[in-house]
Amino acid sequence: MATFISNSPAETEAIGRHFAVKDVGVGSILALKGELGSGKTLFTKGLVAGLGSDATVTSPTFTIVHEYPGGRLPVYHFDFFRLENRPSVARLGLDDYFFGDGVSVIEWADRFPEFIPEQARWILFEIKSENTRAISSK
Repeated sequence: MATFISNSPAETEAIGRHFAVKDVGVGSILALKGELGSGKTLFTKGLVAGLGSDATVTSPTFTIVHEYPGGRLPVYHFDFFRLENRPSVARLGLDDYFFGDGVSVIEWADRFPEFIPEQARWILFEIKSENTRAISSK
């Protein structure tokens, strides 16, 4: 397990850019786990930028999924926070995204882990202090 320490929002984005260059390809699935404010969306913002897209990245909490085209690979950014039950997750048609042409990033993936494919890479975000985050991938 690799652990990165971020001391600022800019460093969290930089870690996301690092993943874009080193750790993702077609069909990559990143399952993000961490409490509110732990850096999941900032990481995704860096990932999208690192893939060469200039898309504006925001949390898809209310829309459930955002699609970011324009880079080396499209990014499908999900947020399971507001999903209430298994049928609501099943209706998303996740397999079309997970086994498609891009990278899938799922915030709050631990709410419905049974929908996350085995090959997904889990990334854990921990708040250590007001500005410091530990970001671990396995």
